[in-house]
Amino acid sequence: MKGAIEKETGKEPFANPKKLIELYEKKDFGKYYDKTLGGVPLDFLTDNDTTGGNSGSPTLNGDGEIIGLLFDGNFESISSDYYFNPALTRSVVVDSRYILFILDKFSNAQRLIKELTIVK
Repeated sequence: MKGAIEKETGKEPFANPKKLIELYEKKDFGKYYDKTLGGVPLDFLTDNDTTGGNSGSPTLNGDGEIIGLLFDGNFESISSDYYFNPALTRSVVVDSRYILFILDKFSNAQRLIKELTIVK
């Protein structure tokens, strides 16, 4: 999350909602704060083999738990429909902790939070 705030310009594509900036400035991260990272993790890279149309697909850990949702790939992943290069191809995944932070602290979507089985 820190990186998104650091890129803040007030103009697209680097305009964050005012409430998100306020939560960050107040350090109101709730249980989504990661001590190792020093903040709320926003996204991460994987070497998953994905293709166009996979956006929104769940990313699972070794226990079958959702740890994020795929939303993009790097430039080198464009050719992975035809040739997958494990040294270069990367998928960009929004971290599930950021999704939960947005639902809980930003959107106050407590009904949705209650419907989820959240594993720590």
